Amino acid sequence: MESITKFSMTVCPFVKSSSVQSLRQLSSTSGGLASQARQCPFMAAALQAKEQSRNYSRASNPLNATASSNSTTVKSSNSTPYSFQSNQIPANQLNLSSNETVFDYNGYLESEMEKKRVDKSYRFFNNINRLAHEFPKAHRTNESDKVTVWCSNDYLGMGKHSKTIEEMKKVLDTYGSGAGGTRNIAGHNRHAIKLESEIAALHKHEAALVFSSCFVANDAVLSMFGQKLKDLVIFSDELNHASMIQGIRNSRAKKEIFKHNNLQDLEARLAKYPKSIPKLIAFESVYSMCGSISPIEAICDLADKYGALTFLDEVHAVGMYGPHGAGVAEHLNFDAQLKSGMNKVNTETVMNRIDMVTGTLGKAFGTVGGYVTGKAKLIDWFRSYAPGFIFTTTLPPAIMAGSSTSIRYQRSTLNDRISQQKNTRYVKNNLNDIGIPVIPNPSHIVPVLVGNAADAKRASDLLLDKHNIYVQAINFPTVPIGEERLRITPTPGHGPQISNQLIGALDSVFNELNLNRINDWKAQGGLCGVGSENASKIEHIWTDEQLNLTDADLNPNVFEPTVAPIGVSSGVSAY
Repeated sequence: MESITKFSMTVCPFVKSSSVQSLRQLSSTSGGLASQARQCPFMAAALQAKEQSRNYSRASNPLNATASSNSTTVKSSNSTPYSFQSNQIPANQLNLSSNETVFDYNGYLESEMEKKRVDKSYRFFNNINRLAHEFPKAHRTNESDKVTVWCSNDYLGMGKHSKTIEEMKKVLDTYGSGAGGTRNIAGHNRHAIKLESEIAALHKHEAALVFSSCFVANDAVLSMFGQKLKDLVIFSDELNHASMIQGIRNSRAKKEIFKHNNLQDLEARLAKYPKSIPKLIAFESVYSMCGSISPIEAICDLADKYGALTFLDEVHAVGMYGPHGAGVAEHLNFDAQLKSGMNKVNTETVMNRIDMVTGTLGKAFGTVGGYVTGKAKLIDWFRSYAPGFIFTTTLPPAIMAGSSTSIRYQRSTLNDRISQQKNTRYVKNNLNDIGIPVIPNPSHIVPVLVGNAADAKRASDLLLDKHNIYVQAINFPTVPIGEERLRITPTPGHGPQISNQLIGALDSVFNELNLNRINDWKAQGGLCGVGSENASKIEHIWTDEQLNLTDADLNPNVFEPTVAPIGVSSGVSAY
């Protein structure tokens, strides 16, 4: 533009005849100077050429894309006082093209994907189609090619349960497939109100709010805290899920990452800040890739001592722990919760001490969606301010109805949870007996240590192709490099007979690929608790006494209870 301006001052009749003040006034008026320029045939052509001239990258080898040198030439045949003859324009004085090259997007993407392939962390998705009437069977691409699924997060098989499916079919026929919009516009309905009431009753909290997924719930809640509470510090366990990490990052709050389940490290970090500074401790109950369980009660003690809120992710625990499936926080007061049933326990419980709990409907409850529970004012705050809730289409009515049914069913039975735990113990004990390296933990997760991405992928492929067993390999960034594993999750449907097939197949695969067994890891000093000297004995969170309970031991008030709607679901006029 500088060359155009200088040239215009010498030859343009309009510029030459206009005062500096009038030109300055035109330039300060929105669109004024540009509007005048477009009345000039030459400037109009120049501006049009500049607007239309674009440089596009051509297909090329990675990181070597070039820009086209084509430019647009615009001719004007108009004869006006402002027209210039070609001999009046000095050659090459006006250069309207750009010498800049376009960023090589394709080259960048190919380079990034090549990194994944080189470090063996590139992910291949297997075509696995779970069969509702043959659980835990699935078929691959061809329906006749059937496999046994050993890595589903449908922990209790509720995704195929007749009660859940029948309710979903009924609501689907009556209300259709979609919600019609966000809760604020068209998606609020009786099924949302009922589901949030059931969730709040399950966790014995005042209110609950349903999201499209728990990833969205974690991100929305944590990010909002940081954006709204000035000077907030978030204390996060180093093994927290990616959704929590994302929420903390989006919160822009100061963060302190404490060592996994390390109370001393957490307290040392909390003690750095005065009580007046707002604080939030974010952690999980069951860590899904290693199976460890957090010291929830002790973390609550630290929160009380240092004035912090507690944020507990029970995604891999809801449905699985506690006499009614509310999670590990309920399980820690098992006897009192079992006795009270739907009623609140008279004494203080761990569930009551947690400020907010997030959970999922997509794992043990067999549908899809996420939620957060807590005090009514807190949940109303999320409902009113969280973009992840406000601007997302709500779950379909059939999904919410099926979720409510699944929660009600699991509240009224112990059988599935107990069967799942017994099958888990059977698999763990028998794998340990033959030296297969199961990472020690007290939960329902069976992580089999492999130690590198390439071998984990080969083991997974061999199990699938040779033994018709599907177990997905887990690699970076889900787990650290060098700690790759196979993650096995038994369900109530994986009894001893099916479990023996898995145990024999793993034994064969470890022999064929010459993978490290427990003694091999011990000789190397141990890894992830496998083969570690002086390792403490792991105590299962489900005790032998609890595994001998039956549904007759439940309080009768859990069978088909009436759950009153909670006001926060629709909005409250006053507290």
